[in-house]
Amino acid sequence: MSQSQLRWFGIALALFCGTPALAQTAWKPVKPVEILVGVSPGGGIDRTARLLQRVLTEKQLIETTASVINKPGGGGMLVQAYLNQHQGDAHYFEITATSILTNHINGKSPNNWDAFTPIALLCDEYIGIAVKTDSSLKDGRDLATLLKNDAGAIAAGIATSAGNTNHITLALLTKRAGGDAKKLKIVVFGSGGESTTALMGGHVSVVATPAATAAPQVQNGALRMLAVAAPRRLEGPLANVPTWKELGFDVVVANWRPVIGPRGLSAEQVAYWEERLSRFTQTDEWKREMAETGAVAHFMGSRELAKYFAAQHAEFKSVLSEIGLAK
Repeated sequence: MSQSQLRWFGIALALFCGTPALAQTAWKPVKPVEILVGVSPGGGIDRTARLLQRVLTEKQLIETTASVINKPGGGGMLVQAYLNQHQGDAHYFEITATSILTNHINGKSPNNWDAFTPIALLCDEYIGIAVKTDSSLKDGRDLATLLKNDAGAIAAGIATSAGNTNHITLALLTKRAGGDAKKLKIVVFGSGGESTTALMGGHVSVVATPAATAAPQVQNGALRMLAVAAPRRLEGPLANVPTWKELGFDVVVANWRPVIGPRGLSAEQVAYWEERLSRFTQTDEWKREMAETGAVAHFMGSRELAKYFAAQHAEFKSVLSEIGLAK
């Protein structure tokens, strides 16, 4: 038997017998990793990406270097196009948000979640509805009653686009209260900070925003959180804020943080990042981030995430169709 034949016989025997030689074929990065972000530096998604980059490299959870690449623009289409230029290459992945679904539903993006490879979910940021401390709306039931009787009676601030999860929270609450969500008077701001500033200035009457965004103003007494769209009460500074479910309204909406890869990733590539991202969410750095931002850790692997995407898409589309924002 020739040397070549012997070599191929050894490989075949290793594959058949499941010897350690098989483990050597498992995928791992062999060049720098790019963590993609579809927004400018400084926001919540960017913060998550930079923490992930730091932990992956400092704790040597990956075999190469990693960098964060910001590609804002086009409602996420710019970063999505770049991601799928690297089909089948797991050295590229994106930290994204619920906009991957809502932008497709409202026609801003041609790409649905299944144009990419779901890898993992990291956390949830549940949506809160806040008012000024001196507002005549004393609790969540007051707001629900107002929305039932006349959904357009007050201006509600959201960021950063109509049809996002902040908007969906208000629409779903109005629907659960028995009001007409099409009549909501929505004012769109460029950031969560801008919407809360407008609320404190009296330019809008309520704001729907990730609860953690308004937490500092709630703590210093400038704002009052009526309720959060979470399945259970949050911990930390908002622990005393009731959920909408407690008040009798089935409203649970989160702005979550998923990780997606380009289309065509292999099972081995997905498994590699699932394992590394799971280890990341168990670090003290990530736990501190959850405590500081008010987000809720919620790890989910690829298969479960794909099912979650499909279910959330159906729910979001139902709400947005009712208010005329689904294309």
